[in-house]
This record gives sequence, structure tokens and C-alpha cells, in this order.
Amino acid sequence: MIVKETKLPGLLLIEPEKFQDNRGFFMETYQHSRYVEAGIDVNFIQDDHSHSLKDVLKGIHFTITIPQAKLVSISSGSIFDVVVDLRKDSPTFGEWLGINLNMDTPRQLFIPGGFGHGYCVTSEYADIHYKVSQTYNPSDEGGLNWQDPDMAIKWPIKNPVMKERDTAFPFLSELPNEKLPSVYFKA
Repeated sequence: MIVKETKLPGLLLIEPEKFQDNRGFFMETYQHSRYVEAGIDVNFIQDDHSHSLKDVLKGIHFTITIPQAKLVSISSGSIFDVVVDLRKDSPTFGEWLGINLNMDTPRQLFIPGGFGHGYCVTSEYADIHYKVSQTYNPSDEGGLNWQDPDMAIKWPIKNPVMKERDTAFPFLSELPNEKLPSVYFKA
């Protein structure tokens, strides 16, 4: 397994080892001790699976008071995955990173608490898997507008299919401090 740092401190891109031959492939997608060895010492307590169709855009979501770490991977299709640093005192606060995830070149994204997360589906459909460190609590959820002009995220789709709630999230400049994640940057 190869673990790569990104321009957003704490956000990691992971390339699991894939064994492939004429019968197909085998890939270990998670082994706790190996991830702890790589610096990802998180107690994942739940696995989630999302199946979405082409041009669906989900997010940008985050938790406010209870940090939720995620390990995101794809089992079919492809997505453009976007992560925004929302840690108030981070040197990269408000910066985003977009990464293409697909099954042809399997990679995972480790997203620590304090980041916003969203994605859009760039294939006919995609199956997205998350390992998460906290169960979903709707009263602790926050959101950021996917079209925030200050961030200028370069989404690869023109007319996304979205939930109305996701289109109504505020811009980052409109979010008061108490509505940002209560996670602080750790050097």
C-alpha cells in the first residue's frame, strides 16, 4: 500500500496493492494495523455504500461538533471527489482538492474530521464506499455551497442532479464560526 500526502495537510491518497491476472483481481481494501502503521489511527465504526447515477452531485457536507473521519473508495464507476479544508486555524483553510477516483486505478481517500466532502459521478453510475468514524447525526451536519465563487471548484459536469438542500447551502464567507467544524489544525 502506498500512502501519499496531498496539498491539504492530513488528507491522504492511498493506493492499495492490487493483484491482477487473467481471472480478475484481488485487493485488500482495509487492514487496521496496516493503516495505523501508515498514520491513520482511526476507529472506523460503520461502513456506508452509496450508488449514484451519472451527473449526480452530492455535498459539500461536514460535521460541526463531532468530527467524522472517512475512508472513501470506489467499487464501480468513477467520481470526481472534492475535499475542502474547513479547520479554522489551518494554513490551507478554504482550499479544496479534487481527485478522480475510479475502479480502473483503485485509490482511496482518507479524509480526517474538519473537512467538507462532496463528489460528482462522471460515469453512467458509481458505487462509493465509506468507512466512517462516527454515525450520522443530522443535527450535527453542515454544508457548503458547491458553487462558492471564492473557492471556484472546477466540477467536470455542467448540469448536476442534486438534492435541493445541497443547492441551498451557504458560501464559506457566509458561515459563522460556530457553524464550522470544531476541529483544529494539528501540525
